Amino acid sequence: MSYTNTFIRVSPDCPAETGIVPVSAKESKPVHVIQYELLTEHPYKFDYPALLFETHIRHKRISAEVIQEREQEIRDDLFSKKHACLRASALPKKYGWGVHYDENGKIAIYGMDSHEYKRFTESADGSIQVLNGMRSRRD
Repeated sequence: MSYTNTFIRVSPDCPAETGIVPVSAKESKPVHVIQYELLTEHPYKFDYPALLFETHIRHKRISAEVIQEREQEIRDDLFSKKHACLRASALPKKYGWGVHYDENGKIAIYGMDSHEYKRFTESADGSIQVLNGMRSRRD
């Protein structure tokens, strides 16, 4: 799901108290690490479908040659399935990152200890929708 003018707060049961940089010792990076890298290196570059595609090709290690030859087929296959929105990502659920979608649906992330995070979550003018990240467990 893609949003516009929306901020996703960290999940109510997020264990982090600050934005934590996710790392992995595995050779193949998990999706949330790839998302973190893309969104911190290129804030407001990706909308949700573009982020999904770029994350997918990096996670599956699809070569540039294969992408050039089969990009539409890869996209069609990827988008033929449903995908959870970033409210369900480990970034707001576990690592303390809020997700901002601007007026064009482009995405950036902000640590819960940042000035920007506070500004988005305390916005009272109604210009931005504020949602919680999804909880990790039911209570």
